[in-house]
Amino acid sequence: MVHPGGRMPHLLAQFARFGAVGLVGLVVDIALFNLLRVTVLAPEVIADGPIIAKIVSTSVAIAVNWVGSRYWSFRLRRRRPAGREAMEFAIVSLGGLLIAVGCLVISREVLGFTSLLADNIASNVIGLGLGSLFRFALYRWWVFHPRRGARTPSRVG
Repeated sequence: MVHPGGRMPHLLAQFARFGAVGLVGLVVDIALFNLLRVTVLAPEVIADGPIIAKIVSTSVAIAVNWVGSRYWSFRLRRRRPAGREAMEFAIVSLGGLLIAVGCLVISREVLGFTSLLADNIASNVIGLGLGSLFRFALYRWWVFHPRRGARTPSRVG
């Protein structure tokens, strides 16, 4: 039996760690996005440059977030084999990436907002916010769920 209130503090601490890891990933994502967006992937250089920049920056942030999530946020929930966990993490992260890029595409192509500020609001505020909620839920209940690890047939201890 679980002590009443025992789950909530654990969930809040885990969410705080997830948020800290996400903040590092956010800094990487925003910095790289803006660097690419104003240089080699500026819309004046490549028409779809901002969208490509978002895909690249988020992909790099995904790698940073996997390391932080596996070894800190969900360290007590991680399981073996790491390769399978990494693949599942990548699938969920791809969903988050699609949410962020989708927000950017809607902003640029449907609503016609093409400024640097509009690109940042669409992809790095709305897109990352919605994507973060999506990722946290699936990381917690699918990728890093401890009961799933117990069913892994080839556990090496």
